[in-house]
Amino acid sequence: MVELIIKSKIKSAVPDMQVSGEVPEALNKLILEILDKASGRAKANGRRTLQAGDL
Repeated sequence: MVELIIKSKIKSAVPDMQVSGEVPEALNKLILEILDKASGRAKANGRRTLQAGDL
């Protein structure tokens, strides 16, 4: 699995909260699902370029 999320960056985004070790894994999974769906939309539209509108 590709690791897209860095725990220290999550902590800096929510400095008043503790971050469980499961959070980066869960976020990574969600992002990969979003990217998979977005790439399917781009391909369905005959493009090889992922655009913000595909998200």
